[in-house]
Amino acid sequence: MKKFLTVLFVALAFIGVGFIMENQTEVSAKSNYESPNRTMVRASHILVDTQDEALKLKSDIESGKISFEDAAAKYSKCPSGRRSGGDLGGFGRGQMVKPFEDAAFSAPVGEITEPVKTQFGYHLIKVTATK
Repeated sequence: MKKFLTVLFVALAFIGVGFIMENQTEVSAKSNYESPNRTMVRASHILVDTQDEALKLKSDIESGKISFEDAAAKYSKCPSGRRSGGDLGGFGRGQMVKPFEDAAFSAPVGEITEPVKTQFGYHLIKVTATK
């Protein structure tokens, strides 16, 4: 019973993050981008093996050949990519590896980062909301 309650609590807390973090207008997104006080971001990502793969995907996404979500579902090595178009949900500082966190907390809402190298590979990150 204790394990069930713990899982339920974590699930409800995670769902709560989704309700707290809303998609934002350009004006509020810009002000959050300029603010060093972000406490949470909601982001999607695509994980691939090489920087060249990441750059090619970024180019294809920005040119409209494929959507970020479809590219994540088709090409990402991360299971979250295949299930949810790369959506990682909301997270705070200290929850992701440092290079990923730094990129996510400094990226403007709605824009795709340059490839970010971590021990897992190369990530394209798209921040969808901030708090």
